[in-house]
Amino acid sequence: MALLDVRGLCARHGAVPVLDDVSFHVERGEIVALLGGNGAGKTTVARAVSGLHRPSSGEVMFDGRDITRCDPRRIIQGGLSHVPDGRRVFPSLTVEENLTLGGYLDGRRKNVVAERREGVYRTFPRLAERRAQRAGSLSGGEQQMLVIGRGLMSDPSLLVLDEPSAGLAPASIAALAEDIAAIRAAGTAVLLIEQYLQLALRLADRLVVLQEGHVILSGSTAAVAADPRIGRMYFGDGNPLK
Repeated sequence: MALLDVRGLCARHGAVPVLDDVSFHVERGEIVALLGGNGAGKTTVARAVSGLHRPSSGEVMFDGRDITRCDPRRIIQGGLSHVPDGRRVFPSLTVEENLTLGGYLDGRRKNVVAERREGVYRTFPRLAERRAQRAGSLSGGEQQMLVIGRGLMSDPSLLVLDEPSAGLAPASIAALAEDIAAIRAAGTAVLLIEQYLQLALRLADRLVVLQEGHVILSGSTAAVAADPRIGRMYFGDGNPLK
């Protein structure tokens, strides 16, 4: 049984169709990258699986349960954590305070929150060094570490990362790749929503490619990278990834 199983997902923004019959799955402990350009529907998928956007039809199964119409709070409690795009830190709060807010569902169990926060610091040692620093003064790469760390504070079995590389310098993207690999190595599956093809190729076990709300490619990373359609999407004629 897949950890996340999205079946025939359709969604609209008002009267405008955004997703049409989108299906894919994420197994336990793997990284699946959902690729596509602006307007492909990637963020709508992320919001639909985390309960922030109600699909018009289709199913979202998580850990054997139908969460299609569940409240986001229940979805988080069930083990799915969504890190939205845009590095949304609380700029006037410290790194530690931002992380503590990520454990709000366990806020009455302060020992649990503290243990998870120390786990985040082990994954992101730079955050430990800056735990008393205001989040708004961090670099872009450090802020991305912080929002991912905050997402880990609910101890998820699946982490949904929406465009984590957006706006980062190449050195920060390289560090981000190492961090995501470490998260998977610790047992957390990752749904990686991305435009940056090279990051997906480096990390993902499988790729799902969206175009105008439709899945046009899906399969192992090697198989999708070898398909000429991915080359045309990203590079024009031909496929330099072969």
